[in-house]
Amino acid sequence: MAVDKKKAQVKEHAFSWEGKDKTGKVIKGEMRAGGDAVVRANLRRQGINVIKIKKQSRSMGKKITEKDITFFTRQMAVMMKSGVPLLQAFDIVAKGHSNPSVTKLLLDIKNDVETGASLTQAFRKHPLYFDQLFCNLVQAGEQAGILDSLLDRLATYKEKILAIKGKIKSALFYPAAIVVAAFVVISIIMIFVIPAFKDLFSGFGADLPGPTQLVIDISEIFLGYWWAIFGGIGGGIYALLQLKKRSKKFQNWIDRTALKLPIFGEVLRKATIARWTRTMSTMFAAGVPLVEALDSVGGASGNIIYSDATKKIQTEVSTGTSLTVAMQNSEVFPPMVLQMVAIGEESGALDAMLGKIADFFEQEVDEAVDALTSLMEPMIMMVLGPIIGGIIIAMYLPIFKMGAAVGG
Repeated sequence: MAVDKKKAQVKEHAFSWEGKDKTGKVIKGEMRAGGDAVVRANLRRQGINVIKIKKQSRSMGKKITEKDITFFTRQMAVMMKSGVPLLQAFDIVAKGHSNPSVTKLLLDIKNDVETGASLTQAFRKHPLYFDQLFCNLVQAGEQAGILDSLLDRLATYKEKILAIKGKIKSALFYPAAIVVAAFVVISIIMIFVIPAFKDLFSGFGADLPGPTQLVIDISEIFLGYWWAIFGGIGGGIYALLQLKKRSKKFQNWIDRTALKLPIFGEVLRKATIARWTRTMSTMFAAGVPLVEALDSVGGASGNIIYSDATKKIQTEVSTGTSLTVAMQNSEVFPPMVLQMVAIGEESGALDAMLGKIADFFEQEVDEAVDALTSLMEPMIMMVLGPIIGGIIIAMYLPIFKMGAAVGG
């Protein structure tokens, strides 16, 4: 059955249409369907007298990113708070987007809603872009009749999560970029510069100093096996990414090891706790029951250690244990978080307290990333400076030696 649905979705095409409503006003729009007959039938059910239908040419769009979904959520929240009807809001956002992939996605959702599906049901058809948390919050908003407020809360949540992810990426990107650039520079020196020195030294007719000979030997390895070196590094990175994606044991090991790294581990832990508490606060404030909210919280944490811990917490909470005790039993949260959650439970303001914890840890991540950026530059220079400097000195040692002999 699932295979049949997939095939049906693949066969759908985008159609632009023009028609007249019941008042005789000419209106235009877009719709995805299996054929123009389906489009015509859907429009007639809406009381639209069709003038023309045209199949749109296929245009390949870019990949839909989390930033696209966040921006869409904010736009929908703003328009619905301004009183724009749901379907019209979808139409405005879809047609105004520069990425055809996002336009197609939003028009698909709009068509589902037009044909009688709830907004939650329409979102659940696209789990790649709208996760369980997103759908649960939209469902809570639809049921309570406060969809505009929930979309606003959801947009704020996604913006904060996106911001903290961006901070972590920037913290990791800077040293990685420096290391890659250094490797490229060293490779160029080894492949193109050192051989020129080797030709120069071959006419000296004397034994080369040890460091010089070592550098020349390394250069010859680069020259003979450059394809294996670059291919091995690229293949190794690709293999690690695939292994992380497919093996839960390896992913568990990576996530556990990442949290123990000397400098980055603490930043990653704070970011994970910030995401966990931010997600929990958003779900709880929206009126989602605690046990049900924990379903979405684990996956949103971004670390399998906290995801597994959340499952244990959920099991304990469902059997009557307080959230504070269950979190304490998981042994992954610092005392400060446990104390603030306990205060939140006792005062009946758990969502507000979780929000404050998230704010605190997000601020901690910001400060840590800024400090890391300042710290990494001298550290990298301390490592790369001696390497590059050592190569240069090794290459000039024979020249110094020859100059000393001539001077003597």
